Amino acid sequence: MKNLLIIIFSLFLLNSCEKEIDLDLEDQSGQIVIEGNVTDQAGPYYVNITKSVAFTQANQYPAIENAQVVLSDNTGQTETLQYIGNGRYQTSTFVGQPGRTYTLKIQAEGKEYTSTSTMPEAVTFDGLEQDSFIVGGETSYTLLPLFTDPEALGDRYLFIYNVNNRSKSNFQEFSDNVNNGLPNQRPLILPNDDEDGSVKVKVGDTINVEMQCIDQNVYTFYSALLQLSNGGANGGVTPANPPSNISNGALGYFSAHTVRKRSTVITQQLD
Repeated sequence: MKNLLIIIFSLFLLNSCEKEIDLDLEDQSGQIVIEGNVTDQAGPYYVNITKSVAFTQANQYPAIENAQVVLSDNTGQTETLQYIGNGRYQTSTFVGQPGRTYTLKIQAEGKEYTSTSTMPEAVTFDGLEQDSFIVGGETSYTLLPLFTDPEALGDRYLFIYNVNNRSKSNFQEFSDNVNNGLPNQRPLILPNDDEDGSVKVKVGDTINVEMQCIDQNVYTFYSALLQLSNGGANGGVTPANPPSNISNGALGYFSAHTVRKRSTVITQQLD
């Protein structure tokens, strides 16, 4: 099937640029695709439910309209989400908080799908530090997210960022397996070419960055997407699907995560 959505990958490789990857996954047409999020910000929260299509078909995903979608947590909070169209369901009163474990339960087309996700504690996002480098005579830019990883091992992060509020976003996933308990030293590689619709970052552009603290299963999902994109770009592996944290063979993910945001304007870096 075609990708769950057009995914922008940050390919953090020594001699390659960040590119938009249109990821072709296994041809599993008609399989349910679930994308759900709960955050520590004010709701509503959304769950999207569609069906996959073969990668030979157009990028149009049939919506599942008559599902029962129930969100709950380990404190007894529960809510049945309302359908608002195009396969999209939303909460009205549900509140997300760090430290709680959330359960998503869906009844759709005679099957039940469940998933759990524990929202980590938020890590302070202190700012963004710019740097630049020259490749082939062209200036490319990086941003260093400023935060200090907690001392306990096991923290996982997802950074989603875009240029000038464009709809296309990039992401990178971080873990604390290296640099645990220390200030972050891993930069975000910003787009530096315009192939396949990518946007080359230049002086004056505004970069909007969202930092999510995610759990291990969601980290595994995004990490697998990045690995698959590398394999697909090299043409050396058979397309596969990333490991979903949703039961009964559903594609997609359910994530309970914290959200912190920062923005910065790119300025000329002097050598």
